[in-house]
Amino acid sequence: MRYDLTGNWTITANQVQKQGQLPGTLDTNGIGNNDKVAKPWHPDIEDRNKHMEKDAETDPRINSRFTRLYTYEGVATFQRTFDEEPSSDKRLFIIAERARALYLNIDGTDIPSASGCLSTPYVFEVTGILHKGSTITFTCDNSYQGLPYKDIVFSSAATDETQTNWNGIIGDIYVEERDNIFLSDIMVYPHGNKLDVRIVIDVAENAVSASNMSLVLSCPYLADTIESAVDIDPSDDCTVIELTDLELSDNYRDNLWDEGKGNLCDLTVSLLSDTKEITRKNVRFGIRDFSYDSEGRLTINDRRFFLRSEANCAVFPETGFPPMDKESWTNILKTYASYGVNCMRFHSWCPPEAAFSAADELGMMMQPELSHWNPRDAFKSSESKDYYQTELLEILWTYANHPSFVMLSLGNELITDEEGVDYMHELLSIAKRTDNTRLFAWGSNNFYGANGVDKESDFYTSARFKDKHIRLSGVRGLFNKTYPNAKNNFSEIMKDLRKDYDKPVFGFEVGQYEVSPDIDEIDEFKGVTKPDNYSIVKDKLKALGISDKEWKKRIAATGALALIGYREEVEAVMRTPEMSGLSLLGLQDFPGQGTALVGMLNSHLEAKAFPFAEPSRFNSFFTSKALLVLLDRYTYVAGDVIKADVLFANYSQDDFFLPVKYALCEHSDSSAATSDNTCKSGTLDEVHCPAGTLTNVGTIEIPLADYTSPKRLDLVVYYENTDIRNTYPVWVYPDDKPVCPDTIYETEVLDEKAIKILEGGGKVFLAPHSTEEALPHSAKAQFSTDFWSVGTFPNQEGTMGQLILKDHPLFKTFPTEEFTNYQWWPMASQRAFILPRYMDTLVTEMDSYATLRPMSQLFEVKCLGGKLMASSMGLWDLQEYPEARALLHSIYSYMDSDEFNPVSEMTADDIDTTLGRFF
Repeated sequence: MRYDLTGNWTITANQVQKQGQLPGTLDTNGIGNNDKVAKPWHPDIEDRNKHMEKDAETDPRINSRFTRLYTYEGVATFQRTFDEEPSSDKRLFIIAERARALYLNIDGTDIPSASGCLSTPYVFEVTGILHKGSTITFTCDNSYQGLPYKDIVFSSAATDETQTNWNGIIGDIYVEERDNIFLSDIMVYPHGNKLDVRIVIDVAENAVSASNMSLVLSCPYLADTIESAVDIDPSDDCTVIELTDLELSDNYRDNLWDEGKGNLCDLTVSLLSDTKEITRKNVRFGIRDFSYDSEGRLTINDRRFFLRSEANCAVFPETGFPPMDKESWTNILKTYASYGVNCMRFHSWCPPEAAFSAADELGMMMQPELSHWNPRDAFKSSESKDYYQTELLEILWTYANHPSFVMLSLGNELITDEEGVDYMHELLSIAKRTDNTRLFAWGSNNFYGANGVDKESDFYTSARFKDKHIRLSGVRGLFNKTYPNAKNNFSEIMKDLRKDYDKPVFGFEVGQYEVSPDIDEIDEFKGVTKPDNYSIVKDKLKALGISDKEWKKRIAATGALALIGYREEVEAVMRTPEMSGLSLLGLQDFPGQGTALVGMLNSHLEAKAFPFAEPSRFNSFFTSKALLVLLDRYTYVAGDVIKADVLFANYSQDDFFLPVKYALCEHSDSSAATSDNTCKSGTLDEVHCPAGTLTNVGTIEIPLADYTSPKRLDLVVYYENTDIRNTYPVWVYPDDKPVCPDTIYETEVLDEKAIKILEGGGKVFLAPHSTEEALPHSAKAQFSTDFWSVGTFPNQEGTMGQLILKDHPLFKTFPTEEFTNYQWWPMASQRAFILPRYMDTLVTEMDSYATLRPMSQLFEVKCLGGKLMASSMGLWDLQEYPEARALLHSIYSYMDSDEFNPVSEMTADDIDTTLGRFF
């Protein structure tokens, strides 16, 4: 019997008393202070938000995260009268599914909790104390007195950067009647063709001793019904029975829980006395083995798979806390799965029961973490040691029966000394003794990877190994340092790592390519937070005269470029057979830490309203099986030969023995190979590709001798009559050296000759070297968009890629999209003019939302009666690249034509300002 405690409660906090609702928080009940100050989100970098302080002097709105409508940190009480008449012969328990530090008082008596922490339900026994008319008082403290406060409030479990440090009770709240003797917990641990079962029998102090007691276990996949004698001592409050190596019947093999397969079954345990049933309990579980093989690759049910993980940082802007129902979590996980995700990493927090239940049914793997983010002195204080040991055990016991729960780490980016590491190892030992069906690690990206692997951990996930990065992204990441190719991998780094470690390795927080904010999302905020950080951007755009149409073009261009970055990250890991996969950050926008809008999904977990965010675009490469062409470059000249090996990364559950087909066709919006005369096609020999392998399936060789004009081509590789295909962009240019026409004066500076030519109605091409000395009033651009956010990493320029006027006549002979693609890499990596004002330009360099400087790499204007083209890309210094030669040729051809007719105007002083001659 349960008595529901949801509904109306008297809430007291912040010197305010009012009627409110539970489940809920102070925020949802409209209690708290104004959220005026954005505290530094992380203590290890003191001046992380300095670049935003100047704006804060004139604008009191918080610009680095969402703003809470109500905020309060401290003790709050929730009180009501219990108006039910509980059974007199039953034990009574009050359960609150999730809260902060929670305490219970009944009629003036403090009740100790039997279990509970930030990550699991609080359970209080109130037998003999609770009765009809009793006053129930919960005290919830989100200042965490006596607990490791800093470690908790910087974690995703309680940070205002995402989930918020809410105060209240969420989820189920009820009184439950139980027998004097009942089955408290049943934990099922499958391994191989056997089960281990741990049964906890709770015994009341006044329980009468029973004789001839036994347990009976039944399950469709047990070889036999299990009966085991039990000896219960009424003087003990609980009896723990461990039954090991219970044989499974042969039919279990066809019903394994697996990636994408939510096969579940029930185990029923009955407690009998003299063959009479006293009590019974049913639990649902799944049969699966999660481990790793002899080569250090993650396995599920003894087969390798490719980990496609996503970091969930508890972004729930409408409530400020996670949903507690299975339907909501089913929708959340289906959204992630539509993008190709097969595992959810919960960054420094643990989701509720409903999330695990939804994941069980969907076949989604889960990696919770302790509510712990401490990059200073992790596990040094006694409060930290005591609390996190409790939380670890609570998580392992509470969610033991969920097959989706496959891994756990002790927190995010933990740093400590030798003593702290010793305690990490002690916790790992406790975890492995408690549960040997899951994998455990000392943390995610501990020491930021600088200390290398931890041999006691079952897996290693980090952004780097010592001084070598195992992802391409970063403030000065490999993606922006390496000429574009489709061969990047981390095998050399893994060779060094494998000298010390033979367990699974997967990438950490891979990606972090920022996308410009979609201001339309402001209208979606109806709950406990408001996006002042978005509103500030909206006001800046209006003040700068940037139209909604122009801004949406920028969102689309930054998103398309971010998608290119995410794809290259994924394929680089797929090309590294020693790695087990990667964990992204992220598919969902992160509203804090300076506002890190890195997602294909907005903060409301909705696909952004642009083509780049369509799930099919992402899951085409974030997949269990992919054909990979090892192109050494994407740009070629006529006469070259594309020669590249083709690999098949097969981490599906099936073997393949099919010939790979390929076709090189003129670019179209469809990735399908066509049979028209523009295609060069072929078929490779059949190669056996077993599941769980990266197999070389042959070499393609395509001559490019007959291309006389610049072309964007698509190289398509595919298995016929399957959905397995991949498309690579390829550009081919004539091998011509550009020559400046006599009608154009080309110069590095706006000298007297240039001024005279302009005054005479002539044409000038202003093309300085792309250096800080030549262009002091400029910004250093990069190929990719900004990394994470300039709020977190202020030591980056914050440039966001190019917005290209693709239909302009200049680009008739230089095929391009509206966004930066690989053929722009040499030019996109140069400097950009900072213009005196916003204006339409041929190649606009987009800026971060934080500064929104007007920038360009290529613009045309009327000046002094003449026509001027200006480039900041230093094209003459890039003539080793065919794409730079082709672009320079296009500029010359266009300027030499009658179509060269700029619309915008600049004065000579404007040009001087742009070149920085006055600075």
